Amino acid sequence: MAMNQPKLAYEKKGQKEDSNTPSASAVQTPKAAKNNNFMQKFLPPAIAFIVVVGLWEIVTRLLGYAPYLLPKPSDIVLSAVENWSNLMTSVMTTVYESVFGFLLSIVIGVSGAILLASSKIIEKAVYPYAIVLQTIPVVAIAPIIVIWFGAGVNSIVIIAFLIGFFPMISNTLIGLNSTDGNMQNLFKLYNASRWQIMWRLRLPAAMPYIIAGLKISCTLSVVGAIVGEYIAGIGGGEGGLGYAITVASSRLQTPYLFACGLCASILGITFYLLVSAFSKWALSSWHESEMKSEN
Repeated sequence: MAMNQPKLAYEKKGQKEDSNTPSASAVQTPKAAKNNNFMQKFLPPAIAFIVVVGLWEIVTRLLGYAPYLLPKPSDIVLSAVENWSNLMTSVMTTVYESVFGFLLSIVIGVSGAILLASSKIIEKAVYPYAIVLQTIPVVAIAPIIVIWFGAGVNSIVIIAFLIGFFPMISNTLIGLNSTDGNMQNLFKLYNASRWQIMWRLRLPAAMPYIIAGLKISCTLSVVGAIVGEYIAGIGGGEGGLGYAITVASSRLQTPYLFACGLCASILGITFYLLVSAFSKWALSSWHESEMKSEN
């Protein structure tokens, strides 16, 4: 009996360790974990969207609202299908204007921030005027832009640029000025020039701030393009979403107006997702923000 007691104690200990060991079914493969994260991220918004659209359809049918007052989601889809050709032409026009305004804000905003960050005197002299430009309503200076550049694409691109410019120059300047001072001293210790410090240290270190500015500016460029189409847009078959919204509103084509607004929203979301994908590609290997999002 005494010989069997240690054996029984060992068996009980083994059973206890086995109970703490996770079973094969409890261990998730990387693919299953990825699918689970995908479901947790996208399933709740999808369910909320279906519920809201379903309630919208049911309530408008029960209350019997006229389509020109509050169209049903089915009316919006039908209007988009019936006017698909005109809608896609308007979308592509707005995409063209938004992309050019966005690229212009990137080039001039980042270049201007580098120039300001290279000299405190230049920064103190010029940056206040960038703030003043941001505070002036676009509607107030749009007529001047139309007089200078003429009605059409040129003026719309300039307006989209003005709306998206300040987030780029502001965020980039903050990033350039936030570079670690010890790293700058190390570069100076190795006799690096001011421009070597700028291009090889300060600019890469400011990349997270630049991408944050991109995320803001890309959506504002869509807003700027549509606002520009309201003020300086061209009509006919070459008009963008802003012109299409204006025409639909004047004709009480509310379902088509909703369709144009939804297309503008989808366009802004698409721009944001593209910039987010670029952010993940550029920062995931070294910056904490994207490394956390991957885990």
